Amino acid sequence: MGRSGIYVETVIAADLEAVWTATQNPAEHVRWDVRFTRITPDGVTDAGATTFAYERRVPGHSIRGTGVSIGETQRADGARTSALRFHTDDPLSPIRAGRGYWRYMPHERGIAFVTGYDYSPGWGILDVVVRPLLGWATAWSFDRLRIWLETGVPPERWPLWSVVWWWRADRPRAARCRRAPASGRRRADHLQDAPATLAALPDPGAAA
Repeated sequence: MGRSGIYVETVIAADLEAVWTATQNPAEHVRWDVRFTRITPDGVTDAGATTFAYERRVPGHSIRGTGVSIGETQRADGARTSALRFHTDDPLSPIRAGRGYWRYMPHERGIAFVTGYDYSPGWGILDVVVRPLLGWATAWSFDRLRIWLETGVPPERWPLWSVVWWWRADRPRAARCRRAPASGRRRADHLQDAPATLAALPDPGAAA
């Protein structure tokens, strides 16, 4: 990991609790994030982290994996963070294991919502194609979330194929999101800015 991490940032004109709920509630999360079909919490570690199972349905198959996450809501800078690790043994998954974070920062226009993550590829050299697509899908999903919270239009109104609805200027667009930190590069190790809680999370694949 760390060769070319994924970074996405958007600013959402909404209050912190609205953004937190839409991203931390599993039932709400899967409504806007095209990377997941289902997320099911299934336990809590001694340290207070939530363990979960996730699923992504693709034609003729469902990719399943496990993960662990922990949120941080009381910070001196007024921000919040959420860190996670995930793992799958599914040979059809383009990823094997990964880790990353979400950061929620007060902004003059609402909340700056940021992610940085990286993963071990599951498809070998084909990751040169997969990684940019995952970055695009993350950014597209972030804009889908922003539209929902700013306008009230439910994310289901924008299925993935709405990317070709060129006549709809209000459709989600990945290009509206920042793909690198203001002072950094897109192809970088974006986990350097991860919250300390990430390092303390157990490996969900250790018992696999």
